[in-house]
Amino acid sequence: MEKEIGVPYTPGGRLLSIDFFRGITMFLLIGEFTGLFQHMVDPSLEGTVIHFIGNQFQHHPWHGLRFWDLVQPFFMFIVGVAIPLSVAKRTQRGDSYRDMLKHALIRSFLLLFFGWALYCIGPGRITFRFQNVLAQLSVTYLVAFLLMNRKTWVQLVVTVGILIITELTYRFFPVEGFNQPFIPDKNFGAYFDLLISGELSSGHWVSINAVPTIAHTVWGVLAGKLILSNRSVVQKIRILLLAGVIGLVLGYSLDYVTPIIKRISTTSFVLASGGWCFLALCFSYWIIDVKQWGKWALFFAIVGMNPLFIYLFAHIGGSDLIYQIFKPFTMGIFSWMGELTAKIITSILTWATLWYMCYWLYRKKIFIKI
Repeated sequence: MEKEIGVPYTPGGRLLSIDFFRGITMFLLIGEFTGLFQHMVDPSLEGTVIHFIGNQFQHHPWHGLRFWDLVQPFFMFIVGVAIPLSVAKRTQRGDSYRDMLKHALIRSFLLLFFGWALYCIGPGRITFRFQNVLAQLSVTYLVAFLLMNRKTWVQLVVTVGILIITELTYRFFPVEGFNQPFIPDKNFGAYFDLLISGELSSGHWVSINAVPTIAHTVWGVLAGKLILSNRSVVQKIRILLLAGVIGLVLGYSLDYVTPIIKRISTTSFVLASGGWCFLALCFSYWIIDVKQWGKWALFFAIVGMNPLFIYLFAHIGGSDLIYQIFKPFTMGIFSWMGELTAKIITSILTWATLWYMCYWLYRKKIFIKI
């Protein structure tokens, strides 16, 4: 991929807007592990701006859409955007499609393994659950890679077909007790989890979400190919903007027929969140790559350069360990401001430490990948 004049790249030759998008998404994800978002919705803050913002960083309990419901689709989407850029770079250095396919298969398996293993660490026993972002991504990434060289209309038809099949399966699943498509734990997704793991998710999440959210990663591939294309900057922005608006209109309109539910990734949710993905990428691309207002973006981009490491580290208890190290000092120094304030400060310091770990790796040019 040739470097475009005036388009900012990070030192490793990476498109900065892509690392920024992935980085701010991952930065928010690791923020959840610090406990900060939970502190922001403490009952004592009811009616305040902090509580309102904190509420947007909680998943909607069922029917509806909050900002936090977009974070996983954002990550699925930006992984798709990066696929054609990575393939173009590897093709330039002489890698064959067979080599890249082998790598994609290995990466998909490792993502599935890590995603599954995270659910076994907590209870200390083997359990078959696949609701987290890594496990879901193992499916969406592989399908998106396999479809990457197909024509645009083929990729769109496949994603629409997947959404239609999922919709029909939920609506017409014949098993008694699991044939209520939009009722928690009474739908096809719940039945599937019960079948493979013998238990239901405590939050009504379902593993089968990996199927409809294939659309997010495939649409990301299309967006990545658009950015790589020879179209003018204006054309690229217009297409991204149009795709985003179409997704929002279709998703929110369909809400009256099929409710927007993140926890089972309904068709309306996939379309609406996909629309927000396109708009977010459009904004990032315009601000950072076109307007070149990108110096501040590096703060988030460095997190996007080591997403797997920092996600696993935070998930397996690294953030808890850092929190516990800070806790005696922050509670001792800031307790006069109130226990909740001290907790919030502890979470912010934990979050800052997680960021600094990514910064240290960036400075040392250490990028952990699979």
